[in-house]
Amino acid sequence: MNIFETIRHETADVTDKIAVIEGNDRLTYGQLLATADRIAGRLAKSGVEPFSRVGILCEDSIDAIAASLAVLSLSTVVVPVPTAQADAEINLALDRIDVHYLLFEEGTYGDRHAVPLGAGIFHRKKFLLLQRTVPAGPPRGYERMNPAFIRFSSGTTGTSKGVVLSHESILERTNAADRGLRITAEDTVLWVLSMSFHFVVTILLFLRRGATIVLCGHHFPGSLIEGLTRFAGTFIYASPFHYSVLAHSAALPSDSFKNVRMAVSTAMKLPDTIAEAFSEKFGYELNEAYGIIEVGLPFIRLSGGGEKRGSVGTLLPDYKLRIDNQDAEGIGEIYLSGKGMLDAYYSPWQDRESVLHDGWFKTGDLGKSDDDGFLTIVGRDRDVINYAGMKVFVQEVESVVNQYPHISESLVYGTAHPFLGQLPVAKIVLDDPSATNLDLNDLRKFCYQRLAQYKVPKDFECVDALPKTASGKIKR
Repeated sequence: MNIFETIRHETADVTDKIAVIEGNDRLTYGQLLATADRIAGRLAKSGVEPFSRVGILCEDSIDAIAASLAVLSLSTVVVPVPTAQADAEINLALDRIDVHYLLFEEGTYGDRHAVPLGAGIFHRKKFLLLQRTVPAGPPRGYERMNPAFIRFSSGTTGTSKGVVLSHESILERTNAADRGLRITAEDTVLWVLSMSFHFVVTILLFLRRGATIVLCGHHFPGSLIEGLTRFAGTFIYASPFHYSVLAHSAALPSDSFKNVRMAVSTAMKLPDTIAEAFSEKFGYELNEAYGIIEVGLPFIRLSGGGEKRGSVGTLLPDYKLRIDNQDAEGIGEIYLSGKGMLDAYYSPWQDRESVLHDGWFKTGDLGKSDDDGFLTIVGRDRDVINYAGMKVFVQEVESVVNQYPHISESLVYGTAHPFLGQLPVAKIVLDDPSATNLDLNDLRKFCYQRLAQYKVPKDFECVDALPKTASGKIKR
């Protein structure tokens, strides 16, 4: 089974329909798949073989979609690499996932050994291919699971990992998500999120159903406003930050959402203030969703109106929920099971059976379910900060901060922000408590060189000591 061939088969009757719009560029389904075929042919001639891991480093674009489809078509494995990451983070991901090739947009990565792929292959952008040396042999069971996609993630534990999804799991989880999203060829999807983090259950589903995708991530909010007005978008998949900007934009009249049948809020908890401001201006209730890379999209709030605001809705049909260790208020640890679950963690290698607990995935989130089955997330794993829809894993940031001279240890945590969810901030302990000349600007520069901009703490506070548990671990 190959998800690219599934898309080709399912869109055979809409080859002349517009698949993707980016600015003034439009590609039909026939043109998009032909572009993917050209790229695949060039990659195959360059030595890319089935089951190879291919990192894709590219700004969100038509070419980013075509490149991903090309890699999938060869039964090689897509490893998305966010362009916002610092070089040190990129290299860490490439090493930890044993990436064989890096396919990157010109100007996003520097390596004199990379080979240009030539003109006339991609739609607009220029790409280079870098072949890398990796340890011999894949983990046991890797090829047998028919891998398609590895999303580098620190997981709920903060330990560097890589979520492995097979072609079969992608098919299952896109089918499962569509029982709530109900995407059709009549939909015009307005897209603003990062494809590096939100691709499998959304972009691939939109393509499977023959929808038109309008890329609105650049020149936001103007591009999204244009998507609503010029392209009459019917479906939006965005974060609370994006909806907050729209609710406060003077450029949008109150009837701007008249063509929109569903506006999904995801990636972080939807604050009541944003939901209320949006509803008050547009007379439209946002559909909050709960997605996890290891699981898929198990919850969407499709009903309930304002009365159920604050919940992520009810469980979609192909999933099951279990809440363990509930307190007197019914709050407990959230476990999920269902179709399209992860196939493995790549680094360190753990197959599905080792990750799951008798088929259940422990999310690291705390929540409660009401009598109608609406789930409310009341807390997240303390090691994860949600910044504008992107996850910041505190151990990763602390490991960088602790490398700075004269810092002995640090504690990174999130502070509430009305629009961005949480801001990462840090408490630091110096190896010489009497020192008073720490250059915070230089510390920030140090962090920016090693971390994506959104991960760098927005504030640093020098403290004499950090709170510890009886066993000596930092209290969070």
